[in-house]
Amino acid sequence: MSDSPSSKPAPAGDRRVMIEAEGLTKYFGHFPAVEDISFTIRQGEVVAFLGPNGAGKSTTMKLLTGYLAPSSGTARIAGHDMAADRSEGSNVLGYLPENGPLYPDMTPRALLNFFAAARGLSGERRRERIDQVVEQCALSRVMGKPIGKLSRGYRQRVGMAHVLLHEPEVLVLDEPTAGLDPNQIHEVRETIRHLGKSKTVLLSTHVMQEVEAMADRVLFIDEGSLLFDGPIKEFAGGKPLDVRFRELSGAAAE
Repeated sequence: MSDSPSSKPAPAGDRRVMIEAEGLTKYFGHFPAVEDISFTIRQGEVVAFLGPNGAGKSTTMKLLTGYLAPSSGTARIAGHDMAADRSEGSNVLGYLPENGPLYPDMTPRALLNFFAAARGLSGERRRERIDQVVEQCALSRVMGKPIGKLSRGYRQRVGMAHVLLHEPEVLVLDEPTAGLDPNQIHEVRETIRHLGKSKTVLLSTHVMQEVEAMADRVLFIDEGSLLFDGPIKEFAGGKPLDVRFRELSGAAAE
């Protein structure tokens, strides 16, 4: 990667706001999937987005990335309103949805060339970027195989390579280590840690070890409402993270 972190990062308050939710609300019929969520994430932060299944995490991520339109409120990526200016926001955004769609009949090589062309990459620049993400995501062994024949772990790595192809400043990752073996999980964690030195990362996960290994801060959502926003130590409160997760989601009382 071409990222070169500075020796001393700027104070958080001096860094540019790269992800912003302002009163973000989404109704499906009369059901509030997400209700009045507000937060900001600055450049260089790696933020874990936590909550039980059905809490509204994926819906929030789709609102932030412009894949869903909000019922009310605003989602911004690098200052771009993703409802009104999604094209410009998408230029600085890499979004990896959980079980993201890939073309099963294409090979990773064909897929990356297709998306590189769609992003306006050509010639030597396109070759360089494809070579870099193939190495970064350890895909060289499967570049000529149909994606539909690959393991879930390799498909996840193809998705990650596609996300990184245009060198986005903001990464929104929904369960990025799902289906990976322990060695691959370690590689992805190291990649995200490295990227977080210069990029902004919002990471949804159910794995508390990943939160401790990669994140600086926690957002916790349940039943469509944001219940916590702060540093990991404050979230933990001296308890194991899985205990605090259960407490905030109400499972500990059951």
